Amino acid sequence: MKHIIILGDGMADWKVKELGDKTLLQYANTPYMDLLAKNGRVGRLKTVADGFHPGSEVANSSILGYDQSKVYEGRGPLEAASIGVELAPDDMAIRCNLICIENGNIKNHSCGRLETEEADVLIKFLQEKLGSERVHFYTGIQYRHLLVIKGGNKHLKCTPPHDVPGQPFMPLLVKPEIPEAKETADLINDLILKSQKLLADHPFNKQRVAEGKDPANSIWPWAGGYRPNMTPLTVTYPQIKRGAVITAVDLIRGIGRLAGLRCINVEGATGLYDTNYEGKAQAAIEALKTDDFVYLHVEASDEAGHDGNLKLKLQTIEDLDRRLIGPIYEAVKNFDEPVSIAVLPDHPTPVALRTHTNEPIPFLIYYPGIEADSVQTFDEIAAVDGSYGLFEGDGFINEFMNN
Repeated sequence: MKHIIILGDGMADWKVKELGDKTLLQYANTPYMDLLAKNGRVGRLKTVADGFHPGSEVANSSILGYDQSKVYEGRGPLEAASIGVELAPDDMAIRCNLICIENGNIKNHSCGRLETEEADVLIKFLQEKLGSERVHFYTGIQYRHLLVIKGGNKHLKCTPPHDVPGQPFMPLLVKPEIPEAKETADLINDLILKSQKLLADHPFNKQRVAEGKDPANSIWPWAGGYRPNMTPLTVTYPQIKRGAVITAVDLIRGIGRLAGLRCINVEGATGLYDTNYEGKAQAAIEALKTDDFVYLHVEASDEAGHDGNLKLKLQTIEDLDRRLIGPIYEAVKNFDEPVSIAVLPDHPTPVALRTHTNEPIPFLIYYPGIEADSVQTFDEIAAVDGSYGLFEGDGFINEFMNN
């Protein structure tokens, strides 16, 4: 049996008054998710272990069965793996957003949705002005980039910028968690302040301001660590002889590479509502013809949640169902070898809160011949009655891979 996990990042949500006190998954028109739930089995999964921040790096690697107490090193090393940056043992890799500061406040975590080609100009500029043998900036995707500090100390208190829209940035600068990390914290804060002076005068940002767009006028490093030690999925699950990850997000690509999966790039995959759903669906279908396992990640709902955009998040959920899950299901149901399908978010990103939470998320598993439970729809409320109950740790992936 082949296996595909379809993940709608941040898709879970809270009940919304404007939707008749329904969650977005309850309210949205999702015939394929409901079909798979009705004919499969449903449960809930705790993707964020106690003591960990509900970030996508924690949630997605937990879904794949990794024990965070053993592998967690923050986003930075995962994104280094994504873009092919080899880390030395004393290298600290830290996620480096390009953000928008306005009147001393963090206006947004993504400076108005940069294109990667635009951001590359700014990152190379920062490397020229601020880089050194010890400090190196690397271009990632869109607003998500990488800072590597040789000899950096990872014991830092960093605030994810998407958690604090509208708040003053100065009190949120990096703080050391132990005395030995003070030098690294001071270095990063100095880079932040210097970047603001440099980026404010860059022609690219002056043009954006003239056009009424948010400038990319500051870096914001967070979630640093060293190279994690992750056992490939092919070792943990011998039935996976070859696997693939499909995503527009460098963080997820990095998790996939460290998990031993090959990365499939899809033209037009953006990580936003305008992503190429059909292209990602077709890439997954083709991969299942040669691979045993596919991890298909779609970021759009998470970004809509961070923006607090209810209408757009509903659209992303319905697009995921109609334009991606539907075509995959219709294709694989005719495969000679059966395909097991799992659908789930990694964490909630409530539009009312505009950031991640750590509540358990709903999941479904369907494959030909599975004994269905009584759940008829796929959503947070119905999943409470699912026959799988509540999984933690590697419970979900073990059940999924060993069915």
